Amino acid sequence: MRKIIFKTFILFMLLGIAATSIACAAGIEEKRQSIRDMGDRTLARLYKLHPSARDAVENSAGYAVFSNHGIKLLVLGSGHGRGIAVNNNSGREVFMKKTEIGVGLGLGLKDYSEIFVFEKERDLARFIDKGWSFGGQATLAATDGVNGGAFQGAVSIWPGAWLYQLTDKGLALEISGQGTRYYKDNGLNR
Repeated sequence: MRKIIFKTFILFMLLGIAATSIACAAGIEEKRQSIRDMGDRTLARLYKLHPSARDAVENSAGYAVFSNHGIKLLVLGSGHGRGIAVNNNSGREVFMKKTEIGVGLGLGLKDYSEIFVFEKERDLARFIDKGWSFGGQATLAATDGVNGGAFQGAVSIWPGAWLYQLTDKGLALEISGQGTRYYKDNGLNR
């Protein structure tokens, strides 16, 4: 009798582990799809605001799209985001994260999107494999999230790499020095 109970217990434990693994895999795929959808919506907004950006993105070696959230209270600020980097030549997708901290004068909350465009595959690979960090920012943006976003245009971040930034909604007034880091999301890149 004890052997039957023990075997039944082990069977239920194994079934529970299998079900958890399947649910976890489904949860990961849902997160990936959510990030892909965000990327598609962000690119559509960029193309509407700046039609020539479509050729830049489609004819590049690759691109990365991030959705970000930030807060700034007096002298301290922080932010985070998630995104996807896509190699246009191979179709390879890499899911990524962004973290930032800042010190400087400011006040506000903001949601914004970033689109990186890489002319050469080696620059995209460097961004994906080594991440990217930078400091310094000056922003003045105000939108209501309904009547369109502030469009800052494209900025060269290094030769052959460009950054477009779109403000989604929020109000921010800041001048700060901040550190920003982009890196692979190991939880979604299995």
